Amino acid sequence: MVNSAGVKPLEGAPESGAMGAKNRGPLSDTPPPKRAPIVPEDIVDRVLRSLSGHVEAVFLPWIADRFAIEWLSVDDDRLGMTRFEESSSELVRRRRLRLDPGHVTIGLHPALIQDRALYRHTFAHELLHAAGLMMHSELHDELTNKVAPAPALKDSPLLQKMRAAVLEGLKVQEWTCKNCSYTWKRTTVRRPTRCLKCARPW
Repeated sequence: MVNSAGVKPLEGAPESGAMGAKNRGPLSDTPPPKRAPIVPEDIVDRVLRSLSGHVEAVFLPWIADRFAIEWLSVDDDRLGMTRFEESSSELVRRRRLRLDPGHVTIGLHPALIQDRALYRHTFAHELLHAAGLMMHSELHDELTNKVAPAPALKDSPLLQKMRAAVLEGLKVQEWTCKNCSYTWKRTTVRRPTRCLKCARPW
């Protein structure tokens, strides 16, 4: 079987067309999608324009015609991923010589269907990787947020669900204010910035 990019899937890959079936992630209760993922063409155009003049984007001349998009497995714990179909040594050679990268697959988690802004943000993030910005650098982050800003936590039920799954796995911590001695317990990803009672800075 060959996918839409003309690439034969790896042996043992899930047959449903979904990539990355591994562990059961926090979004594994997502129903399997009934339709193929949609390429946001305006994001493709904005990514290509935003990369103009950036020498790090070595695959920019080819990427618009070289990527395919498909769903990750609902059990995957990533929102997105970029996979170059060439071997790593061949990819290094092509990067160094600024040659065509070959086929690139962008995988998106089906849960992103629930959140248009996060879908667009994740797609832009992965397309920037596909264009040659391989690392999660300051430039990569800046361009991703310029092209398709991430939704705020308060505006994204999907991010809230993911955050809740992370917090569920953390132990409850006890916090005591140095000013008023008020003590409270909570599960948190980061240290509180203010006391819950006196509101003084931590």
